[in-house]
Amino acid sequence: MYLTRFRINTARTGARRLLGSPHFMHGAVNMAFPELPPRDGEGPRVLWRVDHHTSGRADLFLVSPTRPDLTHLVEQAGWPTIEEPGWTTFAYGEFLDGLTTGDTWAFRLTANPVHHTRKPGETREVKTKRTAHLTPEHQVRWLLQRQERAGFEVTRKPADQRLTEHGDEHEVIAHTKSPLRFRKRGENTPRHDVRFVGVTFDGRLRITDIDAFRRTLTHGLGKSKAYGCGLMTLAPVR
Repeated sequence: MYLTRFRINTARTGARRLLGSPHFMHGAVNMAFPELPPRDGEGPRVLWRVDHHTSGRADLFLVSPTRPDLTHLVEQAGWPTIEEPGWTTFAYGEFLDGLTTGDTWAFRLTANPVHHTRKPGETREVKTKRTAHLTPEHQVRWLLQRQERAGFEVTRKPADQRLTEHGDEHEVIAHTKSPLRFRKRGENTPRHDVRFVGVTFDGRLRITDIDAFRRTLTHGLGKSKAYGCGLMTLAPVR
């Protein structure tokens, strides 16, 4: 497994095109690999996420079973005339092997929290529709409902820091991004709209099931993994 960081040159037209469309970025990420791993749910897959900083900087993060070649991204959205390669790749497998149950880490996850619901008045015969969670309370609840199966628990705040009337008990903050929408043409389908809401969670967790947690880090969490959701990264707790 490999973890790669690529700094995006936001001044370039090609970079702005990629940042404006998860569909285009998905295609650019795929082109970093001669052959993509199968998406049958058995083995690790390619995951990616774009982090935007308040300074205006943007970084693309990739987790992948094989080492990527981002030369095409340097030419399109990087600094092609400088000597540095433009990206840094780390041996992620060694890091994963060093994780143990009980470890505490700071984490960042961009995900697509959804639920299935019916409109008011509709009967059970009506098929439910996938709908995005739009409030931080429901978005955090979505994450908490999946943490046990994903092999971790979001740590709780000290009692004197909790705002219990708002359910603010856990060390996590949900940042909702603008709703994303783009048109896509499938292999055997006409063009159609793809819509989803990306939410970035920043918080602190404790590993509870090391095998399940490693799977979360290499297989992703939630829907819309092809479009920049599902990737969780870790950092030492400060």
